[in-house]
Amino acid sequence: MEPRLELRRDLPLDLTEVGEDAALLGRIRVAIRTTGPMSFARFMDLALYDPDGGYYRAEHARPGRAGDFITAPELHPIFGATLAQGVTEVWNLLGRPDPFVVREHGAGEGALATALLKALRDTPIWPSLRYVPVEVDTRRLSVLAERLADVGLAAVLRLDDDDPTPSDGLVLANEVLDALPVHRVRQRDGTLRELAVTVGDDDALHEIEIEPTTPALADRLAGEGIALVEGQTAEICLALEDWIAAAARPLARGVVLLIDYGAPAIDLYDPIRRRDGTLRAYLRHQVHADPYRHVGRQDLSAHVDVTAVERAAHAAGLTTVGITTQAEALMGLGIEARLQAIQADPATTMEAWREVRSALMRLLDPAAMGRFRVLAFGRGWPEDGPAPLGLFRFRLPERPPR
Repeated sequence: MEPRLELRRDLPLDLTEVGEDAALLGRIRVAIRTTGPMSFARFMDLALYDPDGGYYRAEHARPGRAGDFITAPELHPIFGATLAQGVTEVWNLLGRPDPFVVREHGAGEGALATALLKALRDTPIWPSLRYVPVEVDTRRLSVLAERLADVGLAAVLRLDDDDPTPSDGLVLANEVLDALPVHRVRQRDGTLRELAVTVGDDDALHEIEIEPTTPALADRLAGEGIALVEGQTAEICLALEDWIAAAARPLARGVVLLIDYGAPAIDLYDPIRRRDGTLRAYLRHQVHADPYRHVGRQDLSAHVDVTAVERAAHAAGLTTVGITTQAEALMGLGIEARLQAIQADPATTMEAWREVRSALMRLLDPAAMGRFRVLAFGRGWPEDGPAPLGLFRFRLPERPPR
């Protein structure tokens, strides 16, 4: 089963009305005809982040029930409200610093922020709290600001984060790393080849195998002890190191908390279960494996290499606080108690109760969102060992990467 919800596999996509971003596709064709085949990482970067046509640069954000896929924050506010407990624990374990800055990457239009901040508003952390949203398209920020203002949460919002001085706090990214551009490789005749994008005589985009564009691809696999089998296809995200270093840079003391679907390298590159890789396209709550359809109009995603993330975090000067699954993390933060409180509230209607109970089952289901990885890395963390965060109440920190 795919980790995102409400997705159906291998359906005939009769979505001709979705079309593609013709101007973006035209620029990709010109670039290929001018300079030769394009690495898939470059194609994915353009398809998702091109300022004038990329998927994440559209006028309106596309997660949610009316979009192309649904993430945990859109599923139900109980997700963000439960994470608030983890934010409070980090603040307490750092000695209640003031200010305490929560930076959320991929903040979108505020689904997670609204639930998180509502749960923190009437708690001791509130006077110290600062919330800084980070988005690739700044148009999202105006919608987010309006949304927070409507529910009385704007006091802690900081849209202009120009202070270069690192601060104590928490860096949060939920389902961000899976959308970083990836290179695609394939083992062919005992040699690692890279999959590139070219333009055929039919003017359509096609894949071809080329010599690797960088030795870093083979180095990543070798460093993780991975040997692909003949014909196996895999994704390698070389953007992880720079992304994590940049995300951690504003942090003086605190935690970088990453939530995403993925696996350690030995599982991610399993030659039986993942022989064809993990790259998928998401459109109108359907999933398929053709990244060259609906360019600029569909999401592209690949599972996260947890081993590479941990190595990148250590290279950025962070230490591993813990790694667990989303189900275990939410249970450790007391999501069951929140469900019981909602049930006991006289204002909870039967419809609302069914909605939250259904959401909880999906968030914890080990066949879906429950198996997402939750990774926490610390800077200036207590030296007497990993702090007893509720996130990891049901999981000991995993051993360091090889």
